[in-house]
Amino acid sequence: MDVVLACDLGGSSLKTALIRASGHVCAQYRKVQPVPQSHSGFSELDPHQWWHDLGQSLDALRAMDAQAFSRIQGIAMCGFTRTQVFIGRDGSVLRPAITWQDSRAETCAETLRALLPSDHPEWQQINAFHPLARLHWIKQHEPSLWDKLGAVLDPKDFIHFRLTGQLCSDPISLARLVAASHAGAGSQSLLASASLSDHILPQLAHPVTQTGVVQKGLGAAFEALVGKPVFNCANDTWAAVLGLGAMRPGMAYNISGTTEVFGVLSHSKATADGLLHVDWGDIDQLGGPSQNGADTLRWLLSLLQDSSDQDLIDTSLEKLLAGPREAQPLLFLPYLNGERTPYWNPALRGALIGLNRKHSATDMAYAVMEGVSFHNRLILERAEAAMGLRVHEIRFGGGAAANPVWRQIKADICARPVRVTTSQEAGLLGTAAVIWTGLGRFSSLEAAQDALVQTASFVTPDPERVLFYDQLYQHFRAAEHALAPVSMSLAHLSSHPSPDQGKV
Repeated sequence: MDVVLACDLGGSSLKTALIRASGHVCAQYRKVQPVPQSHSGFSELDPHQWWHDLGQSLDALRAMDAQAFSRIQGIAMCGFTRTQVFIGRDGSVLRPAITWQDSRAETCAETLRALLPSDHPEWQQINAFHPLARLHWIKQHEPSLWDKLGAVLDPKDFIHFRLTGQLCSDPISLARLVAASHAGAGSQSLLASASLSDHILPQLAHPVTQTGVVQKGLGAAFEALVGKPVFNCANDTWAAVLGLGAMRPGMAYNISGTTEVFGVLSHSKATADGLLHVDWGDIDQLGGPSQNGADTLRWLLSLLQDSSDQDLIDTSLEKLLAGPREAQPLLFLPYLNGERTPYWNPALRGALIGLNRKHSATDMAYAVMEGVSFHNRLILERAEAAMGLRVHEIRFGGGAAANPVWRQIKADICARPVRVTTSQEAGLLGTAAVIWTGLGRFSSLEAAQDALVQTASFVTPDPERVLFYDQLYQHFRAAEHALAPVSMSLAHLSSHPSPDQGKV
């Protein structure tokens, strides 16, 4: 009964599992992660916390199934990206990691774009969330740190570094930084143009590559793993797409967790305004991450319940979705945290539009789910137009995929069938596929996903709802266009005192 140890470091939790080559999960554990420390556009996390939580997770898995734990054959971790961990030349962590939500480099990005060659293919991608803009911010505001900088890693790369002592990543997770390091038409990279050295890039290898073995001396939780091979893997989106069986041309994927990630897969290397093109090796991805996903619905329900208790939130959602709905629809712009794909604007804000006295909490819940799904459709349409294809199926994963109502809404709004797989943790299954392929159990990742991925449900669009949502989508797009200037103006007013501030 050989197993592998698959780990998925997400934005809200660290998930670990012992998984057989059949896909059977022997034991699984979830450790809630701390909320990023956020203020004034800053959003940071302590990487040491991830390492501490991994040790606790290993102890928990061993307690669940000691026999399976003793048969671990290999290890890998996927993880959230658009987050930078800064490693010193001596191997130390120089500062807290800058997370995907951080927008402090907004002004730096504007300044940087003016300095960089606009004919470089990566120039249009420079924004507040781009690693190059964040590095420029570090160089300007923390020069003493910059002088010590040895490498920039993704979160999963930091864990692999602690496990093996090897500084390594993959070209998928570090796609934006890798693109900035390549020479452009003027034969100079964006890194060089910004007076930054490419020494900060770690060694790059394919996700299935073994990057090392677990070192000695890491502590009691890791002793049983000493000498076990560690495989590179990639970011959580790539791993989840593999775990959904969606690593195929002509498919779209939608991973809905803390945030939403949507993309279209093809052999085309097309580009589209606001979308990220990433070369995944044998296939290309066009799409990208949002700032707002299933967590947006959790936000609404926590307000309605005046509670952050997840059990209460889940119960209230089931009741809300069973309630009566007002005939007049509501529109919801889901940009509570600004937006990444395709707008890359941290100052965008959300809105509920069309409220009347008959609207209830049920209507608001549906509006939130529809608003997130309309945003999915926007990305789908742009990617399809650029790639010259029509997606034949959307693979839906993440926490929101468990909700049958949301599955149907996604299918009706996007006018595409939606398939959900049996694995509730696609990132873990995709990571296991990487390890088993690296160990030689499967001949390729394609063979691995064919063997491991099974269908749980398949939802087809309702023709009448498709027609209705076509109309509502046009209003959604009009509302985006009309309200964007207002929402951004309000965002920039946030630092000003209110008229009543200071009054008793």
